[in-house]
Amino acid sequence: MKMIYVLFLFALLSFTSHAAVNDFCVADLKAGNTTNTFNAALTSAFVADFLGVNGLGVSAARLDIAKGGSIPMHTHLAATELLIMVQGQISAGFMTPTALYTKTLKPGDIMVFPQGQLHFQVNSGNGKTTAFLAFSGANPEAQLLDLLLFGNSLPSELVAQTTFLEVEQVKKVKARFGGRG
Repeated sequence: MKMIYVLFLFALLSFTSHAAVNDFCVADLKAGNTTNTFNAALTSAFVADFLGVNGLGVSAARLDIAKGGSIPMHTHLAATELLIMVQGQISAGFMTPTALYTKTLKPGDIMVFPQGQLHFQVNSGNGKTTAFLAFSGANPEAQLLDLLLFGNSLPSELVAQTTFLEVEQVKKVKARFGGRG
């Protein structure tokens, strides 16, 4: 089953471009290291890691999320994201100014996250999850909301005032994400 997804992604990359690219990539199906703050790993094939996608207008990644892990609220300013579930269960969603779209995804399910929309993925199953991601650009440029809000040097009082959180809570979260102030 995994090979079908790899072949699908290869076909997508091969047939969506007229670029003359001489690089070839053999998929590494090894799971990413999920021992981090989010209990998740993204093994990417973006232009910065794999020059073979330069000029193709697409990129891909493998997503591994340990039990209880998540990919927090984030956006991709430069790409739409397509998620293809392989193993486990993910609750995912995105928000527009007027609506929230959520779905529980199981193996074989697909979800699309529109370019620039705030979205998330949470392991809602009892074990690890694996999914493949395809992006409509060679560099999707992820911006994680948690890091933007709390991994900075803005004064904690200012962050608290603009988020309606208590200053002590802001300081606690800033410490987790390397923020100061």
